Amino acid sequence: MLEQYYPILVLIGVAFVLALVLMSLSRILGPYRPNTNKLSPYESGMDPVGEAKERYSIAFYLVAMEFIVFDLEVVFIYPWAVRFMEHGTGTFIAMTIFIVVLFIGLVYTLKKGTLDWDVKNIKYEALSK
Repeated sequence: MLEQYYPILVLIGVAFVLALVLMSLSRILGPYRPNTNKLSPYESGMDPVGEAKERYSIAFYLVAMEFIVFDLEVVFIYPWAVRFMEHGTGTFIAMTIFIVVLFIGLVYTLKKGTLDWDVKNIKYEALSK
């Protein structure tokens, strides 16, 4: 019964061995000339400022959640739009309600100021309520 999994195990083994061989070859054959500039942290061409463990602004997380919500919206709407004519009125109403709820959420976050990139204008008191 397990013999049907042998090709998958062989493929995993080959991939693992190939990855190790290629990484070893690049380390052995490639040039390695470290210096202080190459070993320093790189942040968009700017010198790093502050500690790496600094907390992110809450606006970062709110914008990230906004992105995830609208990314999921696309995942649901594209398949529905492709087969739009094959579905009945019920799916159209369901998708309309889905889009309206997301639009209300977008209006809410816009009123809270989460998409304003100027950190001074974000209403932190309103976000915590």
